[in-house]
Amino acid sequence: MFNQPIDINITKKLTAHGTTRRHLLRAGLGACALLAIPSAYASQARANEKHLSLLNLHTGERIKTVYWEQGTYIPEALQAIQKVLRDHRSGEQHPIDPQLLDVMQLLHHRMRISREFQVISGYRSPATNAALAANSHGVAKKSLHMQGRAIDIRLPGVPLNTLRKAAISLNAGGVGYYPASNFIHLDTGNVRYW
Repeated sequence: MFNQPIDINITKKLTAHGTTRRHLLRAGLGACALLAIPSAYASQARANEKHLSLLNLHTGERIKTVYWEQGTYIPEALQAIQKVLRDHRSGEQHPIDPQLLDVMQLLHHRMRISREFQVISGYRSPATNAALAANSHGVAKKSLHMQGRAIDIRLPGVPLNTLRKAAISLNAGGVGYYPASNFIHLDTGNVRYW
């Protein structure tokens, strides 16, 4: 069947049988429209869901999940993210602010890259935060990390300053820039930059 030569005079034959070129054109456009439907549905599906890909650099744990769908946060996904973003020193977990996840998802979308965020620090217990603050002037004593409202990240393949500028452009909370340690800080506090 596929070894038969292609008849280049098919248009003339179809026209002779009452099918016009206009009919062929409509049929071709209709076929193209049918082929476009799956991608239109895929776009709509993406608009109705939010997803994240994260790698915790301290534990090696990864998560790639849809955490919001059809206007609702998915409790199981939020719990799985909470586990990956736990305090790696103590093992303590705390709910992560869904707005923080939304900021990361928007940032990821803005960067137009599919790589996972590398997480340097997610939730920090009060004890961990106090110990870090005692040894570094760069750790706030009342850090939003202790409320699950802050995260320190980088995105492989994206220059840190580019990631910082994109995060600032979201105007969605705090953005800290730590080039010596190769990460940016995001939080859902007041809009501010350092």
